[in-house]
Amino acid sequence: MASSSSSIILILCGFTLFSLLLLANSSPDKNPATITLPLTPLFTKNPSSDPWQLLSHLTSASLTRAHHLKHRKNTSSVNTPLFAHSYGGYSVSLSFGTPSQTLSFVMDTGSSLVWFPCTSRYVCTRCSFPNIDPAKIPTFIPKLSSSAKIVGCLNPKCGFVMDSEVRTRCPGCDQNSANCTKACPTYAIQYGLGTTVGLLLLESLVFAERTEPDFVVGCSILSSRQPSGIAGFGRGPSSLPKQMGLKKFSYCLLSHRFDDSPKSSKMTLYVGPDSKDDKTGGLSYTPFRKNPVSSNSAFKEYYYVTLRHIIVGDKRVKVPYSFMVAGSDGNGGTIVDSGSTFTFMEKPVFEAVATEFDRQMANYTRAADVEALSGLKPCFNLSGVGSVALPSLVFQFKGGAKMELPVANYFSLVGDLSVLCLTIVSNEAVGSTLSSGPSIILGNYQSQNFYTEYDLENERFGFRRQRCK
Repeated sequence: MASSSSSIILILCGFTLFSLLLLANSSPDKNPATITLPLTPLFTKNPSSDPWQLLSHLTSASLTRAHHLKHRKNTSSVNTPLFAHSYGGYSVSLSFGTPSQTLSFVMDTGSSLVWFPCTSRYVCTRCSFPNIDPAKIPTFIPKLSSSAKIVGCLNPKCGFVMDSEVRTRCPGCDQNSANCTKACPTYAIQYGLGTTVGLLLLESLVFAERTEPDFVVGCSILSSRQPSGIAGFGRGPSSLPKQMGLKKFSYCLLSHRFDDSPKSSKMTLYVGPDSKDDKTGGLSYTPFRKNPVSSNSAFKEYYYVTLRHIIVGDKRVKVPYSFMVAGSDGNGGTIVDSGSTFTFMEKPVFEAVATEFDRQMANYTRAADVEALSGLKPCFNLSGVGSVALPSLVFQFKGGAKMELPVANYFSLVGDLSVLCLTIVSNEAVGSTLSSGPSIILGNYQSQNFYTEYDLENERFGFRRQRCK
């Protein structure tokens, strides 16, 4: 493969499509100021032998999640965005309880609550996924832990996920009395194609290096289309980084290859002394943008960054300013979301990008049939072509940081390897009006083989390309 600053020459050979792995065990780090966890793509086997069905699943899941992230509402229950199909995400293993019980969780920077399938009576409907027997989903058993406690209604931590006003969440309780025995209300997490319901617990979160007592975690007893728990890494008070007081966290996302191997990469939690302004070597940084002060508090959980330019080949794509920068109402702008697979762009942004790819690849025929089957576009028919010059794709952020994507992070060879599709999705809304929520959601597919750092202490987002093993 040869490349220039504006194009990439792809030699068409035996590319495999993209795969998902499952399960990992915690491994200690020699540095006591850090905690290191294995991070793996979900599922160890190809969820579909039909590449069209797989791409259609990933496209649909990305669009469903984008719709949810953009349209979350404030309710008295938890309304957390979760990945709809359980394809395309990444998992970590966490241990809770005394003695500890270890479970696998989807790592999600777009939500905050940490929850697990709970009790021997846990039920998950419509959970017949590859390698998943709904009747044998691993669950946390509270009665086997001496440290498990139900969160009380008057406990301030109940307000992490419920209404912060005691009178609202605890009707009939005297907030000045310690005698109220009511439990924190049941949470109901809603997401694109499913739900989960349960009670909040205070439990010990156990690592080899340290234990976090009285960690707020959801004990879900009923779910739909969600066979695994969620580890929320968002900005809300119930998230793992907030409860642990992390200075920063980082991860490197393995490629979504279908290779059936139990490979994993590292996720590191930084719990040590203040790092002040120390930067990690080789990283490009852009500051996190201050979350919008919106009537929708859900937007306060996201990691906003300022995307200045989208560059296709040697052409800077013209995108209206209102889509690139979040307004005070939370509409517009860019967020980083590990739970989304394909990057989402609002229709006017996507059309500008797709049109530029189409213009620079005008020598290749559009594969309209594949676009209809996969839900992706533009797709190009490369039958009989020995090599093809692909325009490069670069995201340039505030401060000058450039994310130069490898071709496998934004184009996918599908079917018999004669068709190439852009792996960015958009809604089908007509017109150029700015809809609610972020305009651009950077998904994990575009972050494959990037080391990514969320520096919470210094409010900045860092990244560099590297092989993630």
